[in-house]
Amino acid sequence: MARYIGPACKLCRREGEKLFLKGERCFTPKCAFEHRAYAPGEHGRAHNVRGRESDYARQLRAKQKARRIYGVLERQFRRYFEVALGKRGLTGLNLLQTLELRMDNVVYRMGLAASRNQARQMVSHGHFMVNGRRTDVPSTLLKVGDRIEVREESAKKPMFKDLAEVAESRNSALWLERDLKNWTGRVLRLPERAEIDGNLDEQLIVEYYSR
Repeated sequence: MARYIGPACKLCRREGEKLFLKGERCFTPKCAFEHRAYAPGEHGRAHNVRGRESDYARQLRAKQKARRIYGVLERQFRRYFEVALGKRGLTGLNLLQTLELRMDNVVYRMGLAASRNQARQMVSHGHFMVNGRRTDVPSTLLKVGDRIEVREESAKKPMFKDLAEVAESRNSALWLERDLKNWTGRVLRLPERAEIDGNLDEQLIVEYYSR
């Protein structure tokens, strides 16, 4: 299962903004972006003072930002775009909704993980079930009505006992149902555009793949 294993903070610095890839750490002074808010590399500072970006550069940055936020590599991201292209409605919104329905993202949106990276690891370790079946593939795409629950064996682990207090302090997305007492949740509906990261520009992503 391919994934990015380099420093997460470099991705934020390359995009010129916090992508909140490391959970709570991103809200503390320890966040690398607080000290080095410029692109990584020898010419990082110079990159921040360059002139107007070309249309292609803006399209590329929008696509890369979305990929990095959701932790998806290029081949899989392009496949999601092709799926979105084949659906009715706005291609950009279809793409974002597809990304939001990834299993790891749903776990994160339910407030059961501090970051998508942590959610991905938890899913990979087989702590969750979907519709009564054990699921350990973070990229599994859920559907409206799907029921997610923590496995009974996993719920007894110290990790989930500690997670209960943290989860209560986090709001679950409105398009999801969450029951922390029983460690269950459900996809109620597709997320609306206003409920998805406002810093993403899906139209630029569509333009990038439509060149």
